[in-house]
Amino acid sequence: MNSAELKSFLDEKVVLYNQSRFIESDPIQIPHRYSLKEDIEIAAFLTAIISWGNRKMIISNANKMMDFMGNSPYDFVMSHDVFQLEKLENFVHRTFNGQDLQFFIKSLQHIYKNHKGLEAVFAKNQETASLQTSISEFKKVFFELPHLSRTQKHISDPMNNSAAKRINMFLRWMVRNDTAKVDFGIWESLTPAQLSCPLDVHSGNVARKLGLLTRKQNDAKALLELDTSLRKLDATDPVKYDFALFGLGVFEKF
Repeated sequence: MNSAELKSFLDEKVVLYNQSRFIESDPIQIPHRYSLKEDIEIAAFLTAIISWGNRKMIISNANKMMDFMGNSPYDFVMSHDVFQLEKLENFVHRTFNGQDLQFFIKSLQHIYKNHKGLEAVFAKNQETASLQTSISEFKKVFFELPHLSRTQKHISDPMNNSAAKRINMFLRWMVRNDTAKVDFGIWESLTPAQLSCPLDVHSGNVARKLGLLTRKQNDAKALLELDTSLRKLDATDPVKYDFALFGLGVFEKF
């Protein structure tokens, strides 16, 4: 395919998969239960953080997190007590355990009380065509409180050559707005043009087959290469092609 044919092909796949029915089988269904901005942010952030592995398991464990918080994540983050935090101790999703979740709740409270919330932290270090520095600086803020060293691995740092798939997915959910209302678009201080594709095994393999990516590792360098290719197709909303790459990989076994 030449570039025009490739764009046409991927645009068709975006239309096919960027539909409300996508929500039903995706972890994004968890934050879609809420209407308060802060509830959406926190539910989305915690769900994105555990979004690796089996999708049904991700959704099941994200549900458990919401249940632990009385299905009012913002209220729980801001007003929890020691006994409520202790109830999180038995939570586990792969290598993310109850101690990690307890710290995440404390850190989120710190961010909303002292840093004006998640959106403000990510917006502070934004660049014209990238949020990778924002992610790196966010990690520093997130771990300002005392914490176990093992917990740091659950937030990736692009400056350490990570593709930061889960945080980039969270940012797509918060920033990108579309007519299908899959992504929320509730963060107006950032734009879709700044977003990076959530690069994983599926999207990476499809991107390579389509000639959008040549680097073999799914790391920060590969993400930059993929971002550059996708921005040539649509500079204002490059990450819409995440739907096409994901759909082709997961649903069509491309």
